Amino acid sequence: MTGLRLIVGLGNPGPEHARTRHNAGFHFVEALAQRQGARWTLESKLFGEVAKVEIGGQPVWLLKPSTFMNLSGKSVTAAQRFWKIEPEQTLVAHDELDMPPGVARLKFDGGHGGQNGLRDTIRLLGHGKFHRLRLGIGHPGHKDRVVGWVLNRPSPADAVLMEQAIDAAIDVLPLAVAGDFNEAMKRLHTARP
Repeated sequence: MTGLRLIVGLGNPGPEHARTRHNAGFHFVEALAQRQGARWTLESKLFGEVAKVEIGGQPVWLLKPSTFMNLSGKSVTAAQRFWKIEPEQTLVAHDELDMPPGVARLKFDGGHGGQNGLRDTIRLLGHGKFHRLRLGIGHPGHKDRVVGWVLNRPSPADAVLMEQAIDAAIDVLPLAVAGDFNEAMKRLHTARP
């Protein structure tokens, strides 16, 4: 199986969104770039910011769409076309309401589960055959509270748990980049915050 060549973090641009739960995907790629000292540059033709890192000896592009969450697919598909990267070689990191903070899970294919960045990406690709990194943000308990929940910052305790999940996910990336997704999943899914 082919490994990863593109890692996309989903989020909303702008300082007012910077530390919100909805920007968990941005937090992930930012932490990855920071570990490697990679610099972000704005690529208007890709509708986002990009950075290049090396994981397990392989070059991997990082992407933060600047389109706002609901139009993320525009940036994802532009980058895939520009770099000639298949959807199966793409990992999309996003916030996940149905998992508690501190939990991260890898998955391949599937629906969008109400996540609007995934929804737009699937719509433009015509399928969901790409890898996802689901970063738990917890659920407010009622669907009427979801919008306020995702657009606000986590509690300090939840923020620490989310950082730990991001670190655990970064630790298994060399396996995913090499194409060993099953081992990456197994190690991540048994990691404890």
